Amino acid sequence: MILLADSGSTKCDWIILNPDHSIREEAFTMGFNPYFHSESFIATAIKQNKELMTVKDQVSHIYYYGAGCSSPELNVIVKRGLSHHFQEAEITVDHDLLGAAYALYQGEPCICGILGTGSNSCFFDGTQIHEKVPALGYILGDEGSGSYFGKKLLAGYLYHQLPEEISQDFKLKYEPTIRDVVDNVYVKPHANVYLASFVRFISNHLEHPYIKELLVSGMSDYLRTHVMCYENYQHVKLNLVGSVAYYFQDAIREAGKEFGIEVGHIVKKPIDRLVEYHKKYVLTDTEAS
Repeated sequence: MILLADSGSTKCDWIILNPDHSIREEAFTMGFNPYFHSESFIATAIKQNKELMTVKDQVSHIYYYGAGCSSPELNVIVKRGLSHHFQEAEITVDHDLLGAAYALYQGEPCICGILGTGSNSCFFDGTQIHEKVPALGYILGDEGSGSYFGKKLLAGYLYHQLPEEISQDFKLKYEPTIRDVVDNVYVKPHANVYLASFVRFISNHLEHPYIKELLVSGMSDYLRTHVMCYENYQHVKLNLVGSVAYYFQDAIREAGKEFGIEVGHIVKKPIDRLVEYHKKYVLTDTEAS
């Protein structure tokens, strides 16, 4: 059996493939990021998933694409965490950016973007990904991401800059105090996930002019930083993966028009496309045996 995994910082989608490469079932765990999660943490979380534990001794290969998996030193943290349970499997760990490129590839080069809890981009020529700027995370970067918009919304609320009706609804739903926010952002772990959790609130107010302006402005920041860095950005399509890209696609398309950027297809969950890519380009008859 073969496992495919696409992991952001919030959640991880798994597909279990039978030996003939047909889909056996899906599985879901929290997302793992080696910047924040240790080998033992990952192993413990995996152990809690019934679907994965049921097939652990039958898995021959794992293809894992994850947030934060951007260097051999970081990748080995995830690999060791997985190897606690999948002891017979050959484990390939790579960046979620490569997984996004595979999921978005439709036979022609494109700029591939991630807009989820965090944000990133690359140019994919059909064989290799090429990066121009790094992903700096939720403190220095992540423009246009869930954590970015959550940070803007929280700051607007605490600075008393939100429109009255937005501010009152936010207070009613969350009742946040400065102490609560500071504790979640600066003391507790996974501040990026906490910030991104407010995307749901934003999505419930999409028709409000303040929210529309917030989204278009944030998407413009993303395009200026992560897309316009490529010399050919006006000559190839920008394809995107991630829930933020999917739910706020009107804003990214509007921002794209301003810069002459053609936004192509947007995929909410790349895992299904990853299955098709691997069947076509990666998996071999040997792995089916």
